[in-house]
Amino acid sequence: MTDSSLVTVTDPLSPPAAMGGRVRAYVALTKPRIIELLLITTVPPMVVATGGWPGTWLVIATLVGGALSAGGANVLNNFVDHDIDLVMSRTSKRPLPQSHIEPDAALRFGIALGAGGFFWLWAFTNVVAAALSTGALLFYVFVYTIVLKRSTRQNIVIGGAAGAAPVLVGWAAVTGSLSLTAWVMFAVVFYWTPPHFWALAIRYRADYARADIPMLPVVASAKTTNLHMMWHSAVMVLCSLLLAVVADLGWIYMAAALGLGIWFMLDAIAVARDESKAMRLFRTSTVYLAVIFAAIWVDVVV
Repeated sequence: MTDSSLVTVTDPLSPPAAMGGRVRAYVALTKPRIIELLLITTVPPMVVATGGWPGTWLVIATLVGGALSAGGANVLNNFVDHDIDLVMSRTSKRPLPQSHIEPDAALRFGIALGAGGFFWLWAFTNVVAAALSTGALLFYVFVYTIVLKRSTRQNIVIGGAAGAAPVLVGWAAVTGSLSLTAWVMFAVVFYWTPPHFWALAIRYRADYARADIPMLPVVASAKTTNLHMMWHSAVMVLCSLLLAVVADLGWIYMAAALGLGIWFMLDAIAVARDESKAMRLFRTSTVYLAVIFAAIWVDVVV
């Protein structure tokens, strides 16, 4: 999101042993809600790159490949982190800590999904989109999950690059290359990520401390955390306004970017004044990302 050793769960498999229960457990490993948020940032860049609707099949193909890669990354994250998930109350009910799935089976499942995402995108979009998607998976698992998450308070700052990659994948699926516009959209998500996760870390500070994960709210003072949250939020808003210029977007997007940016900053200020407001900022940030990317789409289409 110290000791990077992996703990293998040796308890015998517990219920549900029925097929339906195992299927649900495998689906849970992919973290579907996170995948949904990632895919929301994939289609609007495709619309901007095309100047309109890029074609239903290309959109479906890109979303399927992106979902496979993101799902694979999340499964592998579950595999690597199942030792710390076991001691955190927020994550202790996940399939691996609950012994609903064997760790080795989860590892195979994650690798299969990741490989499937690469070959799917290569076959139905292009090799650039496939390479970007798989590169994000590898960065998320090996750089963020294995190295950064357990060793530095800058973990989510650097690791946020993986979560912003779907923007680049969507753009590349249409054009086979990248551009300044794609990188500015990437920057919006990149700078959105730290305050989004730090808000969650404030709420679950004791959990992260128990697992010895050096999230910023755990290892830094409230003042330092709030300053970092405000700075990243402000840069995110500036990037969102810059996007209107580089992508030649109109008043619909600009109005949304201004309104959403003010809302986000007010909630970030509220957290600085009262940390009990952290989950409100977390929810606001989720809505912010979905709506601002929807505004990009609407602006181009209208």
